[in-house]
Amino acid sequence: MKRSAPVVIILWAFCTLANVSALADDQKPLPVALVDALNKLSGGPHKGFRANHAKGVMVEGTFTPAPSAASLSKAPHFAKRVTVLVRFSDTTGVPTLPDASPDASPHGMAIRFNIPGGGSTDIVSISANGFPVATPEDFLAFLTAVANSGPAAAKPTPVEQFLGSHPAALKFVTTPRPPPVSFATLAFYGVNAFKFTNAQGVSRYARYQIVPVAGEHALSEADAAKAAPNYLMDELPQRIAKGAVKFRLLAQLAKESDTITDGTVVWPADREVVELGTISLTSTVKDQVSAQQGIMFNPLALQPGIEPSADPVLLARPPAYGVSYAQRLQ
Repeated sequence: MKRSAPVVIILWAFCTLANVSALADDQKPLPVALVDALNKLSGGPHKGFRANHAKGVMVEGTFTPAPSAASLSKAPHFAKRVTVLVRFSDTTGVPTLPDASPDASPHGMAIRFNIPGGGSTDIVSISANGFPVATPEDFLAFLTAVANSGPAAAKPTPVEQFLGSHPAALKFVTTPRPPPVSFATLAFYGVNAFKFTNAQGVSRYARYQIVPVAGEHALSEADAAKAAPNYLMDELPQRIAKGAVKFRLLAQLAKESDTITDGTVVWPADREVVELGTISLTSTVKDQVSAQQGIMFNPLALQPGIEPSADPVLLARPPAYGVSYAQRLQ
C-alpha cells in the first residue's frame, strides 16, 4: 500500500461520518457499523478516545534488527537500527477501565517503526494468539450479540447463541488471561499474516510474535484484586526509568498447509520462527494526551518487502481505525 493510504482512509472516514446519519443501521458502511457497535458497548463515543483500546500509554525507543531478519524481508527496518514509538493499551472503548479488569484483556501493543529518510511502518498486535472471528462481518455480529445480551435478554441470549455457533469465539472468550505484572511481562501476537519477501525474491507468509525479554509474569488472584486502577499505565514508565524494557520481535513462518486468511486458526507451535530483532523501550512520551489522540497505527502502511495477506479482518482494520480516528478528532 502506498504511504498516502492512511490519509485516504481518514478522508474517507470524515466523509462517511458526515453522511452516515442519513442511513439506517443496516445500511451503514461496515467500518462505521463496527465503530458504532464498539461505542455502544463502551457507553461512548468518549471524546478524544479510540472506540477500542481507549486507555493506553505511549513509550519510545529503538529497534535493532537481527542478522536473520534480512533473510526473510528486504524491508529497510530489517537492515538498519531505527527508532520506534509504541502504544500499550487495554481493550474496550472505556477510558477509565481498571487495568486488572477481565475486560481489559487482551491488551494491545502497537508499534511504529520510523524509516530512515522518511516514512514509517506499523505493527498492530494483541496479547492473545488468535482472533475470535474470521471476518469483519462476524466481528460485527459478535459485538451486536454482546450488546443485545443484557440482564433482561431471553435465554439463550444472543451472545450465547453466537458462541454456540462459533467455537473459535467461544474458546477465545473462555481462555483464562490473568492480568500481567507489567506490560513488560506480556507476550503479544500479530493475528494476521503478511507476505515477506527478501532481496533474492524469496517470499514466505508469517505472523508476528513479540516476546518480553523479562519473561511472562501474571498477577496472582489476590494481587489482581487489590491492584490499583491504573497500575499498568503507571508501572511501565517507572520500570523504563530504571532501565530499558526489551522485547524480541519474531516471525512465525507458515507451511503450505497453513491458512493465512483466518486469524482464528493458530498455527502449530512447531512452525519455524525467524528472529527479526530487539525492541528496546527507553523513555516515556511526555505529552500523552496529544500523542495518543494524534496517532493512528495502520497495519497496512507497509514497506517494500512486506505485503498484506488476503485476511479480511486485516483488510478491514485501517478503514475502521480511520473512522475511529476521525471521530476522536471531532
